[in-house]
Amino acid sequence: MDQLLAWVVGIAVTVVGLALSIGLHEVGHMVPAKKFGVRVSQYMVGFGPTLWSRTKGETEYGVKAIPLGGYVRMVGMMPAAPEGTPRRSGFFGQAIADARDASVSEILPGEEHRAFYHLSTPKKLVVMLGGPVMNLLIAVVLLFVMLVGIGAQTITTTVGAVSACTPTSTAADGAPVCGADAAPSPAAAAGLQPGDEIVEWDGAAVTSWEQLSGAIADVPDQQVPVVVLRDGAEVALTVTTAERQVPVLEADGTPQVDGSGQPVTETAGFLGVTPTQEYEPLPVSSVPRETWAMVSGTASAVVTLPVRIGEAAVQAFTDEPRSQDSVMSVVGVSRIAVNVVEAEMPVVTTLQLLLSLLASLNVALFVFNLIPLLPLDGGHVVNALYEGAKRQLARLRGLPRPRPADVARMMPVAYVMFAVLVGTGAVLIVADVVDPVRLF
Repeated sequence: MDQLLAWVVGIAVTVVGLALSIGLHEVGHMVPAKKFGVRVSQYMVGFGPTLWSRTKGETEYGVKAIPLGGYVRMVGMMPAAPEGTPRRSGFFGQAIADARDASVSEILPGEEHRAFYHLSTPKKLVVMLGGPVMNLLIAVVLLFVMLVGIGAQTITTTVGAVSACTPTSTAADGAPVCGADAAPSPAAAAGLQPGDEIVEWDGAAVTSWEQLSGAIADVPDQQVPVVVLRDGAEVALTVTTAERQVPVLEADGTPQVDGSGQPVTETAGFLGVTPTQEYEPLPVSSVPRETWAMVSGTASAVVTLPVRIGEAAVQAFTDEPRSQDSVMSVVGVSRIAVNVVEAEMPVVTTLQLLLSLLASLNVALFVFNLIPLLPLDGGHVVNALYEGAKRQLARLRGLPRPRPADVARMMPVAYVMFAVLVGTGAVLIVADVVDPVRLF
């Protein structure tokens, strides 16, 4: 594919996929909030200047210029300070007071009951977990399409290509080389054709390519009866296998070497056919397994995120190669999408890789938003649980119901966290520009 077109397609897939993922994440917050009576004044995808907006009912829906996030403005996220609370001085004290004032100012007269902070703990959890759970559901749907709808590539026992000759040597890259005096390959000499399905080898039924390739290797330089299915009819053939030297592998798959460091080889049979590959749908049970693998892997990466960001920075600005499992920014994800499109693989393979990329992106949004710190959703979840625990303890002790938790006091944490997110994002963007992760 033309390089420019590959860049356009790759970036478009990433931007549209990210925008949809963010948009649906915010829908996951907005729908239950409205269901529980909270007034939602804004639903925005992106940050920065507004490109388009329209007000429907009491909510303004819009798209902003920078598609790196989004937000739903729910009225009354923070309660007013208790009466008699002195206004603290200093930067963070002012930030706490301003956050309270801004939250209270959004509540319309007579609609105090519609403030978010009046919700019960279970309802708050539903609202705040709605966004991350939506991303998890998106990932599950994408994995279902990828694994059950498309399936996994499986090597079949159908002949895809027949070698013209028996190789006489091997090139430096391991590719077989046919000399001028090379004999026809056993498959060509026996009359095997592309499209033949090998159903029987030496009197035994063939059930898989792995079984067939092992059986071929076991009989060097021998006559073997073969039955193939050709155009719906069985055809009996006889092949005389050739000999070839193949490396002996260790248990871990690495080539075995002798005392002088030379590879150890053994004689194996050679037929001269290449199998076809087809997509075989996987069972539905493969979806939760793959989802768990993605979630647990992403969670492990988040736990070690400071170290992994440091590794990405070191690899980007030194001669150390960037590892394929390095953490990336949205710029890095876009470049991976470009790599996938540029590779000019079969359309189904390209589609599957792009679906996997978008599924991974949504799993990352799911896990990352559960970090228990403001301004992330996990911070609000922790606050709701803390508030619920206080209410339950007061109920058990026969005390009056405590007022809503003072979320505004966590604004210093939110500011620090925001600065950390911006800083780490900038580091990863630079790393992805200077030394991007390369899939191929």
